[in-house]
Amino acid sequence: MDNFTQIFKEKKLKLTPQRIAVYKYLKSTKEHPSAETIYNALQEEYPTMSLATVYKALKVLVEVNLVQEINVGEGTFRYDGNVEPHPHVHCTNCFRVDDIEGISFSFLNDEIRNHTNYNILSNQVYFYGLCQDCTKEN
Repeated sequence: MDNFTQIFKEKKLKLTPQRIAVYKYLKSTKEHPSAETIYNALQEEYPTMSLATVYKALKVLVEVNLVQEINVGEGTFRYDGNVEPHPHVHCTNCFRVDDIEGISFSFLNDEIRNHTNYNILSNQVYFYGLCQDCTKEN
């Protein structure tokens, strides 16, 4: 949380209770919630917070690299409190998204740089399949 406060001070951004709440929520879960899910989870504790405020908080948190925005192709973004480079796996049946830990594809940045004239900054890797629960059901 100290790093969070320090980043906001360095960037001269306002540290609001709503931004803190959204950040804490994302750091407390391994799930990859949408803005709507975060909004619903925080409604009881922050009844006056709007969905627009959640979106604005997420935008700022992504811009300062405290939260990762992921797009697994559902037409909406998901958010991850883990900003370390890591791939994700998405269940195409129940739409669950999980981290894949212990493997990184950062080496691909250099590999791709050697095949293009781009200065590669980052990459996001997604895998699609059926989670264990959905596999059992089918």
